[in-house]
Amino acid sequence: CPVVLAPKNSSVAMPPPADIVKVAIEWPGAFPKLMEIDQKKPLSSIIKEVCDGWSLANHDQFALQHADSSNFYITEKNRNEIKNGAILRLTTSPAQNAQQLHERIQSSSMDAKLEALKDLANYSRDVTFAQEFINLDGISLLTQMVESGTERYQKLQKIMKPCFGDMLSFTLTAFVELMDHGIVSWDTFSVAFIKKIASYVNKFASDISILQRSLAILESMVLNSHDLYQKVAQEITIGQLIPHLQGTDQEIQTYTIAVINALFLKAPDDKRQEMANILAQKQLRSIILTHVIRTQRAINNEMAHQLYVLQVLTFNLLEDRMMTKMDPQDQAQRDIIFELRRIAFDAESEPNNSSGSMEKRKSMYTRDYKKLGFINHVNPAMDFTQTPPGMLALDNMLYFAKHHQDAYIRIVLENSSREDKHECPFGRSSIELTKMLCEILKVGELPSETCNDFHPMFFTHDRSFEEFFCICIQLLNKTWKEMRATSEDFNKARKRVMQVVKEQIMRALTTKPSSLDQFKSKLQNLSYTEILKIRQSERMNQEDFQSRPILELKEKIQPEILELIKQQRLNRLVEGTCFRKLNSRRRQDKFWYCRLSPNHKVLHYGDLEESPQGEVPHDSLQDKLPVADIKAVVTGKDCPHMKEKGALKQNKEVLELAFSILYDSSGQLNFIAPDKHEYCVWTDGLNALLGKDMLSDLTRNDLDTLLSMEIKLRLLDLENIQIPDAPPPIPKEPSNYDFVYDCN
Repeated sequence: CPVVLAPKNSSVAMPPPADIVKVAIEWPGAFPKLMEIDQKKPLSSIIKEVCDGWSLANHDQFALQHADSSNFYITEKNRNEIKNGAILRLTTSPAQNAQQLHERIQSSSMDAKLEALKDLANYSRDVTFAQEFINLDGISLLTQMVESGTERYQKLQKIMKPCFGDMLSFTLTAFVELMDHGIVSWDTFSVAFIKKIASYVNKFASDISILQRSLAILESMVLNSHDLYQKVAQEITIGQLIPHLQGTDQEIQTYTIAVINALFLKAPDDKRQEMANILAQKQLRSIILTHVIRTQRAINNEMAHQLYVLQVLTFNLLEDRMMTKMDPQDQAQRDIIFELRRIAFDAESEPNNSSGSMEKRKSMYTRDYKKLGFINHVNPAMDFTQTPPGMLALDNMLYFAKHHQDAYIRIVLENSSREDKHECPFGRSSIELTKMLCEILKVGELPSETCNDFHPMFFTHDRSFEEFFCICIQLLNKTWKEMRATSEDFNKARKRVMQVVKEQIMRALTTKPSSLDQFKSKLQNLSYTEILKIRQSERMNQEDFQSRPILELKEKIQPEILELIKQQRLNRLVEGTCFRKLNSRRRQDKFWYCRLSPNHKVLHYGDLEESPQGEVPHDSLQDKLPVADIKAVVTGKDCPHMKEKGALKQNKEVLELAFSILYDSSGQLNFIAPDKHEYCVWTDGLNALLGKDMLSDLTRNDLDTLLSMEIKLRLLDLENIQIPDAPPPIPKEPSNYDFVYDCN
């Protein structure tokens, strides 16, 4: 370890001025120097001073960079990220480095070319270098190498396959990193380049790095350019992508599903159903179920997100039927209603039995439509003119009647023959249920950027939504009977029953059943009686006393509770949170961390290479924002980053998690919280710092819970009972558990 001499007069222990940072600067072949950098001086003057110390001429050809794994250049924009004790490196300037690499990657020597491409892949992560390399038309050079380089080195590939694979991998990595900065538009690439990238998906299936980067490029092309979507869709087929899902590498599987999702998302409305049919023919669902969901390894967050996106896009295919009104004059649509009547009441007779007069048949049809539970007995088609759920409700009813015929006939006949006015009208109930299921599954809404909430059971059947409906309509009928609801006042009964049914469905979905049968089993354990027990238990836990003395006591202790909540929020801000930096290539997101200083005066934040395992020290976070400089905290649509137009940005989930800190005249710090809880914690904490009220749902819930607990404690008869300051010690584990009684 080299000995570093301290500067003169260092024995005087005085705190350095705020604009002075002490750093060590390295130069290859020389001892590092300790130096004080004055942040008020121009960066060029500091670099000149460093160069003069080592007698280096042409200081304008040098630059400083961080000596950590990032190797990022220091510029006037990011120089405030330099911390006391940082280790910097004197190196060639970004322009000089970009020029040298631009020449080196065109070397005739394979070894030199490979080493240059490796360096380029590393340096391209830095936006300062990327800008200089792109200014030299570096992107065009890389695309030309991809388009023509493979033919040039085709002979070499056979004898130097590892070298060729590495060379192509580094070329694609550099391309991906350079494009990720958003400096160059995706619309500028040729068909020849797209064909090459698409061909790699087949040609290099065994080379994970090349395949991974090729899939990432294809996804970005589709998501960022409508023209490129059309070109990629012509070059890559679902059949070419499916084999990559049957491998064992989860990252490749994730990239593959991401490309399929991108093609699905950007497809025109008239092509989306066609693509869904192709996916069904290629058995995508069963392949994902076998090779992704039901494997021994755990599903990581990114894979869960892509499965969620695929689930949402698949259910969104129902939107067209959901928003289509029935045409009462359309004979084909009316035939569906005739078929429902025939299956329920004429199952053993010929479908086109023409016996009897027209009047008798009309009278019989009207009677049967009433038994089927329609509002309009004469023309049931009128029941399906409301959207949502539109024709989707009729589709579900027909599917239930055809594929679960016994259950359908039982429900219809059981309710049509009742004389106690407790019948459940099948038609009206099916329409209401379909509408509710669309709300639960958010049919028609764009997928969220941050959600991972996929349900394995929806990947177990080709008609999962229809099967979901079939299970739930039987649940509704059962719950209706258990609640002894009547059809006389259907709207009132519907509201009560639907609330319970929705609670049953949501509670069952929360357990993430692995199959539709398991979902059905969960519902059987959630009868109306069980729901009442759960509600009663929750009500007792959240009991709210309304007598005047209790309300006065509440008013008295509420400020103490709010102060306690405020301190908890600020403590959580001091611990800090890791946030995602969302971009067009979600799997290669970068992370950043933000935390409040212990004295509550400064917000520290900075980029991270990966998600941290615990708290991140203040010293490792490069940027600072004094709390005194904060002007306002805005949320949702008022956030600057939510005003940008993007395919996946303007959706409800992301808007609900977005907030921004506004400071100075135009400064802003934009956040997308990892979940609703963190969103509430941070918005509450920031409002508390600014002396404003904490208005989140979390604060209301915490206030209710803590107030209830405090009031119950104060109402206990604790006379002559000493309450300890510390909790009692946890007792040792018993020697055996023979005393445990299994009540099951």
